[in-house]
Amino acid sequence: MSQLRIGDIAKGSGLSVETIRYYERRGLITPLGRLPSGYRCYDAHTLERLHFIVRCKSLGFSLDEIQELLLLDPNAESAQVKQKVDLRIQQIEDKISQLRELQHSLHQLSDLCSGEGPVSDCPIIDTLKH
Repeated sequence: MSQLRIGDIAKGSGLSVETIRYYERRGLITPLGRLPSGYRCYDAHTLERLHFIVRCKSLGFSLDEIQELLLLDPNAESAQVKQKVDLRIQQIEDKISQLRELQHSLHQLSDLCSGEGPVSDCPIIDTLKH
């Protein structure tokens, strides 16, 4: 089995050494041990795990949620994974709804002002004050 140093893992995963150390402190990855030089050593499985973490983060999963996915029993029902993904979808849909409401409110504010005249007469400022 090939042993990889933390710099190799960082390069292969696109993550910084500091991020990898942080993931190690969080228990998301575990080094195999240390080389005689004192460097942490990892294997290809660690690199695969980091790729998994990066993909999960790109989908908006938190590190706690990722840890839960990593800790799932491989023999458990896949419904557990689907449930976590469906929950994430609902969270995103809720956020989109909130952002649409915010967008609507900002459009209403923008429509109040022609963009001409001094700030002291701006109806947006007046509305925000009251």
